[in-house]
Amino acid sequence: MMTQPTPPIRPRHRRSRGFTLIELLVVIAIIGILIALLLPAVQQAREAARRTQCRNNLKQIGLALHNYLDAHSRFAPVSVLPFGSTFEPFSGHARLLPYIEQANLSNRIDWGSTAQFTSAPAAAMRRIAMYMCPSEINDRARLTPTLTHYPLNYGFNEGTWFVFDPVSQAAGDGAFHPNRAFRPADFPDGMSNTLAASEVKAYQPNLWDTNNPSMLGVAPPANPAAAATYFGGTFDSNGHTEWVEGDVHESGFTTTFTPNMVVPYTSSGITYDVDITSMRDGESTTAPTYAAITSRSYHTGLVNVLLMDGASRSISNNIDQGIWRAVGTRAGSENASLD
Repeated sequence: MMTQPTPPIRPRHRRSRGFTLIELLVVIAIIGILIALLLPAVQQAREAARRTQCRNNLKQIGLALHNYLDAHSRFAPVSVLPFGSTFEPFSGHARLLPYIEQANLSNRIDWGSTAQFTSAPAAAMRRIAMYMCPSEINDRARLTPTLTHYPLNYGFNEGTWFVFDPVSQAAGDGAFHPNRAFRPADFPDGMSNTLAASEVKAYQPNLWDTNNPSMLGVAPPANPAAAATYFGGTFDSNGHTEWVEGDVHESGFTTTFTPNMVVPYTSSGITYDVDITSMRDGESTTAPTYAAITSRSYHTGLVNVLLMDGASRSISNNIDQGIWRAVGTRAGSENASLD
């Protein structure tokens, strides 16, 4: 009896199972959620690093100020304006160049009594890294028909509101002023209680040459609504775009308003946050300069500042206006401190 041959056993092929579309979408969604959770932390870390670098820039400017003091027995003036004539003055920032490792650039500037910043195009166009905050969103050159300029983010403290009178040569109550080179003894309020510099924004919208106020002895506006009294003149968005120029709206700030205070002004249906200058210092032989040049930054809720003793601090937008104005004066006899 013949037996039937056993048929060969065929190997079973296991069917590989991949991701379903739903599973893939779930994985992608989880990855998206994780990225969304991590991104703010990464952004905060980056901003913290930028804020630290910003404060370090101010510390380096403070060191340069004190090295200038050691060399000249006085702090640098923010500008030097000849009596009885209009002038385009170099800034205090330009005078600090030899003390921030920019001696070669300083050597290109003619510091003679007739020199104006327009005579130094090579300096005007140079980006000075120490003068730029890493959080600035407009870190770019500004082209004009005659010069290429570069902005800055740190303005010197020129007081509460009144800056300079070309007739009497009277100056305001800040740490720096045209035709003034102060000594440590000129700060009876204490250099640790007096602002030297603070952050400002490049390409700041501003009103200039309003010719209002036009007389001496005018009190500062109490709030942005009161500042509307002084609107007028020329409007543009070129404030703090010329680090070589000594005008207050280019290389200074005042403590009229607390940090990042919005001063609304509407032009062509668009509302801007503006600075105000009654007359650019150096542009008139008779009209005084008043200025509401607000300290502003891209750091959330604060600005970084430099004190006259060389220390740097981060100051909240919520600082009391009276304290802010008090630390802006060199000899106001106020019992005020950023501590």
